[in-house]
Amino acid sequence: MIRSMTGYGRAQRVLGSRDITVEIKAVNHRYFELNARIPRAYLSLEDPIRAELRRSIVRGKVDLNLTVKREEGDDTDVSVDRELLSKYLTALRSAAEEFGLKDDLTASTVLRLPSVLSADAGEEDAAEAWKDIQPVVEEAVAAFISQREAEGQRLADDIIAKCGELTDLAARVEAHLPALISAYETRLRTRMEELLGEHPVEEGRLLTEVAIMSDKTAVDEELVRLRSHCAALKEMLEKGISNGKKMDFIVQELNREVNTLTSKIGDLDVTRIAIEMKSLIEKIREQIQNIE
Repeated sequence: MIRSMTGYGRAQRVLGSRDITVEIKAVNHRYFELNARIPRAYLSLEDPIRAELRRSIVRGKVDLNLTVKREEGDDTDVSVDRELLSKYLTALRSAAEEFGLKDDLTASTVLRLPSVLSADAGEEDAAEAWKDIQPVVEEAVAAFISQREAEGQRLADDIIAKCGELTDLAARVEAHLPALISAYETRLRTRMEELLGEHPVEEGRLLTEVAIMSDKTAVDEELVRLRSHCAALKEMLEKGISNGKKMDFIVQELNREVNTLTSKIGDLDVTRIAIEMKSLIEKIREQIQNIE
């Protein structure tokens, strides 16, 4: 199944004494990169959470947010950092005396100072906590992957349609080639007649020059390879092979063939078609950047 690298998934459950919420979102990235926001009491679970995500996610910059609320009456401790509070009081009273300020400190004022008051749920048994948290992580991952696959299918359909347009443009170039050779032969014959005056044009020499020109401007191989690359890309998408890196390589090859084609043929009409081709290839490339 084709998957987009962007996605969002959320799951929430109350298990045991815990109200657990897991949110996962991701954007494009060349590799797998996880930024996990986990409560301090559950930091030991970062490795199993990472392993859970790695089983389903190959690429993308992933943000995971774990929230765990405990029921009232749990073992949460509220404490005052007395040493830090003492330093705050000393500094505040010194400033009040120095600048002639009113000393109106109250308990509610000083306890709001940064880091003075803290609530600590305490360390939990990692294995016991993981029994409750793992199924919520799995549910969030499933929702996340489902959204990635839905977006991936839309990307695949769009790229397949653009590949069809690209092969249509290749057919237009192919159909235009005989007219190019015929026009070249006409121009060459006219030029030779002007130079030779009353002397007849040597048909053998004319045909040789036309053949040389035809060989120099032959782009059959480029068009065959271009169609082959389009077919390979469509096959991967239709079979659900989600490999953004390989697809990106195919797009580079498509660009190479169009560049070679335009360098061989200097015709204005072909150049215009090639510009349309390159525009389509760039759109395909942008879409592929979103594929995992």
